[in-house]
Amino acid sequence: MIIGADVGGTFTDIVLVDDGVITTTKVPTSAIQSAAVAEGARTITPPGRGVSTLIHGTTVATNALLEHKGARTVLVTDAGFEDVIEIARQDRPSLYDPFHDRPEPLVARSDRIGITAQTGAVAVGDAESIAIACIDGHHAPERELAIAEMVRSGGSAVPISLSSEVAPEFREYERISTTVLNAYLAPVTGRYLESLHDEIVAAGVADSVSVMRSSGGLMSLHDAAALPAAVLLSGPAGGVVAAQAVADALGYGAVVSFDMGGTSTDVCLIEDGVIDISYERSVAGYTCRLPSAGIHTVGAGGGSVAWIDPGGALRVGPRSAGAMPGPACYGRGGIEPTVTDANVVLGRIDPGGSLGGSIAVDEGLAREAIRPIAGALGLSVEAASLGIVAIAEEVMAGAVRSVSVDQGADPTHATLIAYGGAGGLHASAVARSLGMAGVAVPVHAGVLSAIGLLLAPPRSDGTRSVHVRDGDLAAAVAAASELADDTANQIRRAGHALSSTAHSLDVRYIGQAHEITVDWDVAEAIGVVVDRFENVHTRRYGFARPGDPIEVVAVRTASLGTAPLTVRPTLDAGSDAGRPVGRPVVCRDGVRRRASVLHRVSLVEGAIVDGPAIIEESGATTFIDIGERAVVGDDRSLVITW
Repeated sequence: MIIGADVGGTFTDIVLVDDGVITTTKVPTSAIQSAAVAEGARTITPPGRGVSTLIHGTTVATNALLEHKGARTVLVTDAGFEDVIEIARQDRPSLYDPFHDRPEPLVARSDRIGITAQTGAVAVGDAESIAIACIDGHHAPERELAIAEMVRSGGSAVPISLSSEVAPEFREYERISTTVLNAYLAPVTGRYLESLHDEIVAAGVADSVSVMRSSGGLMSLHDAAALPAAVLLSGPAGGVVAAQAVADALGYGAVVSFDMGGTSTDVCLIEDGVIDISYERSVAGYTCRLPSAGIHTVGAGGGSVAWIDPGGALRVGPRSAGAMPGPACYGRGGIEPTVTDANVVLGRIDPGGSLGGSIAVDEGLAREAIRPIAGALGLSVEAASLGIVAIAEEVMAGAVRSVSVDQGADPTHATLIAYGGAGGLHASAVARSLGMAGVAVPVHAGVLSAIGLLLAPPRSDGTRSVHVRDGDLAAAVAAASELADDTANQIRRAGHALSSTAHSLDVRYIGQAHEITVDWDVAEAIGVVVDRFENVHTRRYGFARPGDPIEVVAVRTASLGTAPLTVRPTLDAGSDAGRPVGRPVVCRDGVRRRASVLHRVSLVEGAIVDGPAIIEESGATTFIDIGERAVVGDDRSLVITW
């Protein structure tokens, strides 16, 4: 018996799998995430039964970074390089906006210590965490270890992050930034994970806890506490893993995962069953050089607040009403209009129902919240609500473009895999606007990210900088062998059996300032690597330079264990929950029509639903607009076309 627990901005999703039988629940996300996780786990676990493991997708590291609530961090580096994290790179975050600045460094100037070979002691004062990042740390780890020993000898017992362990790659800015980021998050994340251990393991709720890492695999509590920068995308990564499983089951070659929750929408490209993995990303403006699923996040969720900018234009997000007070229709004191309120006014969310099985919906409060916006725009409440939804959907369409068109992929051949509590409400409109092939809404869509946690294998990532220009891959082969041993041992130390190990290379044309990561088998010669690199280069940038020399600058290795859950979840046939009913809904053309309201559990394989229609299930709602048709697949997925 295993549990997946995914913390979102509004709800915490809990999934229990007991001998293949799935039970789900949602609980409101609490200020201290571990409390909601523990409450949900206790609620869903049968009395007298034991849970073997709980797998957790957390946003605690992300929230600490976004809210700048990390630890006071001291950076120890080589003298003369104290300002690398502030100088950064020459590129600007917004090229044509002279008022758009980078975020303030996570380490104050007074807390950056430059040392030389003659430095005999390092005083870190009342620092809460320490980052040690020497300019040559990626290939000379012994110096950083010696500095750490100096710090320890001075009596400091706070967490220490070494660049040679966090991100052992060349490029001093990226490596130092990632190490500082890790140190900044370590105390906050460590305290949270300790609290989670007390709430779950020490309290007897489950025998063990694993945490989802950004790259789509699991790591132990101990490893997550030591490397919190690796769990910055912990929650969204679970949904991507589940979307990958759905795409494989339905036989789709290219899909985009579409996870719309209460605070944000997360999208990711999956081609030929492979999740796009990024080895460098910016999180809240800070560079993180650790592997993560190529997820793009926008502030457009059910709780995103609608507002009018100084120019009189209607805007939506990125600010969210969150879990408390939440959208106005929750009746918890919220007065600002949100996307959820708009959906209630439009009839797409049941005005007389409840969300997550626990929050009653009040249409009157939703209308009152939207009325000021409607008055300012000279529109009816319904028209303003339709505008709020349309703007949110355009923001989400932009996110899909970012992971497809901007990466050289054609979205017209891809299917949108929609999940999250609000994914099914907006997926068709987003997919239609991009000319996509269709939409698939999996079973248990409202808690799919939590299911994805259970489908993810234990994972250990490693990297090593190399420099290969002459076509002799001997240095890369040697590095791959060492990385394979290191990552496999980490899997085994966590108590898992090794399932597989895969390698990749960072390759570029000589003279380029950026690399492309390509898959690599250690038995493959340089010619195979070149062909693969040029194929990817052509797809991404529209050209290649055949005959130009290339160089390999890094080897990457990922070792995997066996996933806790290996079966694909399906939806058991249930009662028809009464005869189909209907209610008025506002369709995309602004006309209010009567829509069928169906219970998803009553839809059998092969059933056809023509829009307008509402398909309701526990934790999620799907809207079928006019001109759209949903067909129920053999696994009870909804496949929507037009």
